[in-house]
Amino acid sequence: MLLTKSQLSKASDKELQQAAAAVKAELVRRESSNKAELLKKVKKLAAEAGVSISDLLGGKPARGSAKAPRAPKKAGAAGKPRGKVPAKYRNPANAAQTWTGRGRQPLWVAEAVGAGKSLDALLIK
Repeated sequence: MLLTKSQLSKASDKELQQAAAAVKAELVRRESSNKAELLKKVKKLAAEAGVSISDLLGGKPARGSAKAPRAPKKAGAAGKPRGKVPAKYRNPANAAQTWTGRGRQPLWVAEAVGAGKSLDALLIK
């Protein structure tokens, strides 16, 4: 059911959607089949070597198996959303450029420090 460009351009929207769904379903089927085949080969090789799959994975459970639940991410004290951090440094050449002092230094900070200025000289007062 491979279609040429001219057949694609003549097909209706519904026909194109059906073809796309069929292609997607076939890709999913092939991926699943390839994974199952690979797992069978790995299990066979591991058994021949006298090793378990968990030993091969460093004692960790295989992907997709039961895992310990993760702790929910904290949003701040008492589950409240965190606020914005105020700017701590300002570019003397362009007052619109600020930096909180967290994360990677902006280029203007790195250039100023490289030119011999201290971070204290860039502090917002």
